[in-house]
Amino acid sequence: MSSGETNTMGDILATEADLLGIIKEYLKFQEFEETVDCFDKECKGKGKLISKPHVNTVRNSKVHSIQKDLLSSFDDGDPKVFFELWTENIPSEIKDTDTEAQSLEFYLHIHFTIYPLRRHPGRHDRAEFEERISRFKRYLETRGAALSQTAKFLPYYALPFVPDPTVHPSFKDLFQDSWIPQLKDKLEPFLSGTLKPSNTPRLLSLYVSSIGTQAMHQLHLHMIESDRRIASYVRKLHKIAELVDSLEATVSGKMISPEYLQSVFVRLFSSQMRQSAVQSTDFTRPGTRLTRSLPGEQRDTVLQAFISNDLLERYSTKQKTLLQLMRSKNEIVRQYMARLINAFASLAEGRVYLSQIPVLLKPLMEALRTEEKDSLTRENVLVALQKLSLRRSQQTAMIAANLIDWLVDELQDSDCLSDYTLQYAAALLLNLCLRTKGKRKCAENARHVLKVLTDVLGHENHEIRPYVNGALYSILCIPSVRQEAKEMSVEEILHCYSKEENPDLNRQIGFIIKQLNSDLTEPDLDAEEVLQPQPREASGESLLTTEYLGIMTNLGKVKRKSTPLSQQSADEPLQRPVTPSSHRHFNVV
Repeated sequence: MSSGETNTMGDILATEADLLGIIKEYLKFQEFEETVDCFDKECKGKGKLISKPHVNTVRNSKVHSIQKDLLSSFDDGDPKVFFELWTENIPSEIKDTDTEAQSLEFYLHIHFTIYPLRRHPGRHDRAEFEERISRFKRYLETRGAALSQTAKFLPYYALPFVPDPTVHPSFKDLFQDSWIPQLKDKLEPFLSGTLKPSNTPRLLSLYVSSIGTQAMHQLHLHMIESDRRIASYVRKLHKIAELVDSLEATVSGKMISPEYLQSVFVRLFSSQMRQSAVQSTDFTRPGTRLTRSLPGEQRDTVLQAFISNDLLERYSTKQKTLLQLMRSKNEIVRQYMARLINAFASLAEGRVYLSQIPVLLKPLMEALRTEEKDSLTRENVLVALQKLSLRRSQQTAMIAANLIDWLVDELQDSDCLSDYTLQYAAALLLNLCLRTKGKRKCAENARHVLKVLTDVLGHENHEIRPYVNGALYSILCIPSVRQEAKEMSVEEILHCYSKEENPDLNRQIGFIIKQLNSDLTEPDLDAEEVLQPQPREASGESLLTTEYLGIMTNLGKVKRKSTPLSQQSADEPLQRPVTPSSHRHFNVV
């Protein structure tokens, strides 16, 4: 047998002897004398060694260190260190019920209060003494209040109010040379008797330790759930308070702006009403010509007129174009420019047109970062960007512009967002997270992203859940994100949400947990195409529309059953780009 094998065998035997010793120690602690005898005989018969019970030197040294630190801080007059150690290490049943302990604690507070007066009589730091007096007052009003009924302690309740205790006859004993040594003589035996090492058997200590760890973990999960409920109640109270403030202002004759009324209306009722109804309730001014036109042929004609006349000057080489209105000093001008862009982005051909404007994203990102949180300009810009994120080229540009970081920070402060803004922000984040570049961006700060997404999953607006679930599911395909999620106990947090009576949510959470525990490697969904068109060569959509549109139109006239595209299961988290309006009608773009 090699030396390595010999060492391994020796380690196993030593561990086995320790385990048997721990079992015997527990049996003796419980006074199972006959069982101990049988245990000894059987171990001897099998040639098993039992380690002898040994004193826990680690525990003894820790107790000694605590006692030493307490006495050292007593000598140094350091109340902060002393009472931190006192609170942590003196059992509550002794501090709260033992009269000797209560009396000693009272005099210790006096010792630390007058310490500067004894150390530097006549030239002590007045500010430090005042701070100690304040601490003593707090003690007298809390833990020390019960002793005010005892005659020997009663005079000391006047100590905080005496200008110079060193010359007051009631406190002359405190400044005698013998007072501190006498107090220390009481403190030392008290600590020795109270901080003595426990004779608890090691098996019981190990069991209590493991149970404590589990209990702490469960307590942590309960705290997360409680925080989520509290946040939900606070949001509801804020909404009610805002409505009451508005009504109070109108009763007192104050002017309420239409914009403010609309923002309140959207925040209060958008989660209970169809979004289209909320948007159509416009308290401000008539909408733009495009959104006012009738759906169908009339709207298509208006849109084509705007595009054919290049309303937003996509091909312009001028320094200033219509998009410069997004930087106007007039808030109304910026708002209506944002509305127009949002109107374009609401229609498929409009999105194609906007995607051909290379400078579009910059002023929109500027508006997100500079406009007020509750401004209609900012809201329209966010919604327009969300609709544009249905297009791959725009997703790439938004990820490169660090829009993911902005969205995560925005969702972190979800209590300050309207339900409408919150919904579009979550949907936009989902669309960007579906891209491999977006997933990798989230992986750069995985802990922060996971914390925000799991928190916002508990928001009272349940319409955002499909987008949050989809984003979580998507980024968890990155191994480093999965590892971070496991360290953060994300699975346990998700289980808290799955307790709700919501079968759809529970099934989606099941998919997310399955993704979290998978061993998949990172997929490369965004590999760049090898074949690239030559200059002026038609490709993609332009090729289809110029060469084959007529063929496809004629084919459309033939009546036949079309083969439906493969649909995503309704149970699974979203895995394709969506916009809130389409998702409500179960259409995935």
